[in-house]
Amino acid sequence: MAIKIGASDFDTVRTTVVLPVRLIERTQVFIDRGLVPNRSAAIAAALELLLDEIERQEIDRAFDAMATDEAFRQLGEELDNAFADSDWQALLAAESGS
Repeated sequence: MAIKIGASDFDTVRTTVVLPVRLIERTQVFIDRGLVPNRSAAIAAALELLLDEIERQEIDRAFDAMATDEAFRQLGEELDNAFADSDWQALLAAESGS
């Protein structure tokens, strides 16, 4: 998988980071093979993946909290009950091909 991030893809800000030598060496292997255009692109792509994962975990934690929220559970049951008849009618219509 080639990394398709380049400086022209987004606004950039120059910054300085200190990285472990082993990460520089590992990154250089992929740069030399042409799979990553440069170190900046590799860092930007890795940071995007990290931040996406952290955001997914935050969303999961929010859903976990809702699972134990009695008011939210009760609202869900009320909505289920309110739409039970129309849900049933829609299912029957779909099964009959109407």
